[in-house]
Amino acid sequence: MMSKERVSRRQFLSYTLTGVGGFMAAGMLMPMVRFAVDPVLKAEAGGDFIATPKKVSELTDEPVRVDFTFKQKDAWYESEVTESAWVYKDGDKIIALSPVCKHLGCTVNWNSDKEHPEQFFCPCHYGRYTKDGTNIPGTPPLHPLDVYPYKEKDGFLYLGKAKPRKEA
Repeated sequence: MMSKERVSRRQFLSYTLTGVGGFMAAGMLMPMVRFAVDPVLKAEAGGDFIATPKKVSELTDEPVRVDFTFKQKDAWYESEVTESAWVYKDGDKIIALSPVCKHLGCTVNWNSDKEHPEQFFCPCHYGRYTKDGTNIPGTPPLHPLDVYPYKEKDGFLYLGKAKPRKEA
């Protein structure tokens, strides 16, 4: 049996708008809440080491470029990212340097400048680094190249997330 009281037009609009507004607010807040909680659930991914195709036994004291690919998730979008490292052996230690110049983010190359052999060279603004990634005074970069932490697993080189080096 229907109620005798009729809902006025004003009440109807008020109820409808409140419902629609609440629904929209919930729709906007849910992704924010999930975005805030999601990194907590995925925290372990931050410390992951990524496998490279390079065998540790193949490394020498000559820097070689090693490319490695990993999946990166931004909110809901997952993409494949390829990064590089300049890797060589220094005695029994492995040195893995980021190729990203600390000046304006161009890519440095090893031993590509005829006038300054055995150095990392940035062709954009003539930045130079010594073999261990130290920036050379008088050239644009003000900081040494970032360093990748590494692990060896099953004979292959694994790299972590590049970290800025402490000033020498």
